[in-house]
Amino acid sequence: MPGSFFDSNVLIYVASSDLAKAEAAEKVIGHGGSISVQVLNEVANVARRKMRLSWAETHEFLSVLRSLLPVHSITIEIHETGLELAERYGLSTHDAMIAASALHADCDILWSEDMQDAMVLDGRLRVRNPFL
Repeated sequence: MPGSFFDSNVLIYVASSDLAKAEAAEKVIGHGGSISVQVLNEVANVARRKMRLSWAETHEFLSVLRSLLPVHSITIEIHETGLELAERYGLSTHDAMIAASALHADCDILWSEDMQDAMVLDGRLRVRNPFL
C-alpha cells in the first residue's frame, strides 16, 4: 500500500521555533509514514550543529522519531537508484538517496521542503511541500 516518506527537513521543523512550520510538520507526520537511516543521520547532524542539542537531547529526539515512523535501511540497490535519480532529475545526491529510499519503500508521497513541489519521480513518487 502506498504511503508517505519524510525528508529530514520536515522532521526538523517539529522542533522549530517557527510555529506555523512546526504545526504543518506535526500534521503530516501525524498521518504516518516512513523514513530512512540517512534521514536519521541528517537529523542528528542538524540537531547537533545547528540546533545545538546536547548528545542526550539528540538521542531522545531520534528515539521519538524512530518510535513514530518505521525506518528503512539503506542498501546498494537504493544507492544505485539514487544515483540514477540524481542523474535523470538533476537532484542533489542527498535528495536523490532519500527519494530512492521512498521508492524502495513503495511510497507515493515524499514530503520535502527542498525538492520541487508536485514533481513526480520515476512516474510514481510525488514530492509535496507541507509548508506551501
